[in-house]
Amino acid sequence: MADYIDLDGAEQAFGDTDAQRAVRENDRNFVFHSWSAQGQINPLPVAKGEGVRFWDYDGTEYLDFSSQLVNLNLGHQHPGLVRAIQEQAGRMATIQPAMANDVRGELAKRIVEKSFDGARSVFFTNGGAEANEYAVRMARHHTGRQKVLARFRSYHGSTATAITLTGEARRWPNGTPDAGVVHFFGPYQYRSEFYSESPEQEAERALTHLEHTIQLEGPNTIAAIILETVTGTNGIFVPPPGYLTGVRELCDRYGIVLICDEVMAGFGRTGEWFAYQAFDVKPDLVTFAKGVNSGYVPLGGVVISDEIHDTFVDKAFPGGLTYSGHPLACAAGVATFDIFEEEGIIERVRDLASRVIEPRLREITAKHKSVGEYRGTGMFWALELVVDRDSREPLAGDAYNAVIAACKNAGLWPFAAGNRLQIAPPLVISEDDLVKGLEIIDAALDVADSYYTGN
Repeated sequence: MADYIDLDGAEQAFGDTDAQRAVRENDRNFVFHSWSAQGQINPLPVAKGEGVRFWDYDGTEYLDFSSQLVNLNLGHQHPGLVRAIQEQAGRMATIQPAMANDVRGELAKRIVEKSFDGARSVFFTNGGAEANEYAVRMARHHTGRQKVLARFRSYHGSTATAITLTGEARRWPNGTPDAGVVHFFGPYQYRSEFYSESPEQEAERALTHLEHTIQLEGPNTIAAIILETVTGTNGIFVPPPGYLTGVRELCDRYGIVLICDEVMAGFGRTGEWFAYQAFDVKPDLVTFAKGVNSGYVPLGGVVISDEIHDTFVDKAFPGGLTYSGHPLACAAGVATFDIFEEEGIIERVRDLASRVIEPRLREITAKHKSVGEYRGTGMFWALELVVDRDSREPLAGDAYNAVIAACKNAGLWPFAAGNRLQIAPPLVISEDDLVKGLEIIDAALDVADSYYTGN
């Protein structure tokens, strides 16, 4: 049996140095990589992915604990997704978005039905950044206002408005493409901006700070507040009790549209179809991508409320995309809903989170001084690594890189961000593989402990 299938459809065995060399050379000579100094990177050539694992050309196996970029919710090469794309390609590979299409309409219907009370329609995009761009555009046209408030410690994409909305350091070199964006601090009790002593106090003080920001910016100038319902790359921040309902109340008070960015947290990642559903909050717009079809074909979108939809009943919406609701992408999206139901994905995420992940991370945190805090929900967790628990100085540089290398050398591909090990495996992972991955992280943290300088 072949180890993998090459570009020409031929069966190949691991260890083919010529094949690996060709992949490396083409990548090095012709591919321009994102977020990288091109001469300082050496991308791993990947020959095969299956389930929760992928392999390089030498046959080195990695347990994918990052779901690639937290999009591969149903794992590599899920037969249901592959089959849906193949069947759709066989009957209608593409059609322009101005025409009605059965699979596009079916997916929009299913998304609306799983979303918030009062959701009306879906505008499809090619990914999450575009979804956030278009959600902001809708909010601005709906309200007639221009400003948008977004949090520091956030990532919303790298296109013009999306990178301006982003609060983290990747925004800095890009200037200010959208001058209407204002940033504010969200809750993060471990490194609180508000000197809080409890989650409830953190929520209360963060809401006071947000309201002051609204008042000082001018409520009648603010179209929307956008936030990741559960912050992703910047730390897996689960909203403390009362925070999201408080943001909703502020939006209602000042006539501001609430946009929940569910690009990373949606479609089962937190144990809910959408993360906001755990907090009894109804947004006005919801952006999604990634898990809607596990990225098998690029797809994103905006779920739109009745009220905002009605703004454009007799007035044309000024925007569109050639590949909005591409049939191949939507076919994989419809299949995703079927697979979630057939395999009980939501239920198993909740079960494994409460029975396996949270107890094991609690043990790991008690065992390793280098873990300052663990936090998360569903299959979306973070271990915050420090060199001193008292000062909370982050583990960084060579020390942090050594921990990541220890994970990879043991056969686990981690979700590495900042000073954190973030845990986001495919939602189809078995309990045995989940335990195995957590054991590898446990062992790698011995390396982190060796750099610990505190008491």
